[in-house]
Amino acid sequence: MKKKWTVGTRGSKLALVQTNLVIERLKALHPECAFTALIIKTTGDSVWDTPLYLIGEKGLFIKEIEEALSRGEIDLAVHSMKDLPTDLAPGLALGAILEREDPHDTFVSLKHERLADTPHGARIGTSSMRRKAQLLATRPDLEIVPLRGNVDTRMRKLAEQDLDAVVLAYAGLKRMGYAGRVKEMLPFEVMVPPSGQGAIGIETRQSDGTSELVRPLDDPFTRFEVGLERTFQTGVGGGCSVPLGVNAALSGGRVTLHAVFGAEDGRIIFKDRAEGAKEDADDLAHRLLEGLKRAKAAHA
Repeated sequence: MKKKWTVGTRGSKLALVQTNLVIERLKALHPECAFTALIIKTTGDSVWDTPLYLIGEKGLFIKEIEEALSRGEIDLAVHSMKDLPTDLAPGLALGAILEREDPHDTFVSLKHERLADTPHGARIGTSSMRRKAQLLATRPDLEIVPLRGNVDTRMRKLAEQDLDAVVLAYAGLKRMGYAGRVKEMLPFEVMVPPSGQGAIGIETRQSDGTSELVRPLDDPFTRFEVGLERTFQTGVGGGCSVPLGVNAALSGGRVTLHAVFGAEDGRIIFKDRAEGAKEDADDLAHRLLEGLKRAKAAHA
């Protein structure tokens, strides 16, 4: 009889797509095992009429899943890394981070080809403070329309609410089959993504060897990039309530780190980039973090 493993996940279509991707890879690695998904409803899935940053709770999309993992009700948990707080619950570990999809945010529209093509006062849908700050910094004339929901919900509201555009992560769009709807990949000069965007993480318990089960799925390049982003995020503090963008890109032994910190009214308090050798990555992150802290203090 095959050993059975239960994989915890949110119930959104994107979460299930990502979880099924993990399960298929685990089945290929461990044909002697059986893997099944268990949907767990989280706080973030229960509150749709309030922007996430106003709820004021960390781990909105993972808390209940981590609790089930700690209690032994599930054996593994699949998360979007951007939703996973930098401080995991006691006794839990990040067993693997899969190879990351392109982390860029995108411009999706039924009316326009590029953000620059939108008219004065264009209505852009997003409930992300990070996206709102960066959009208004680029185009103060824009009207930012609060827009929550799963990827397919926000794609539907693009037409229903007659929006000029929505801004969504490329990774989620691609995994949901919407890549062809992307009109523009927003460059980091315009829109720096959040820590971990595009990466899928597998959380395990530290005590029972499940990390070894998933370790072959771990991508060292993605773990390095996302690890550096999460280290920077830890230095800044906060979660969904913080309009922070940070991206690390490793190529040819060199790392480029972009960071931006904004305010809801569109003021960009700090924006910078640093590039250097991989072995100097921590120093690069520290230099940007110190610059951000000085900028925050000046705007206090």
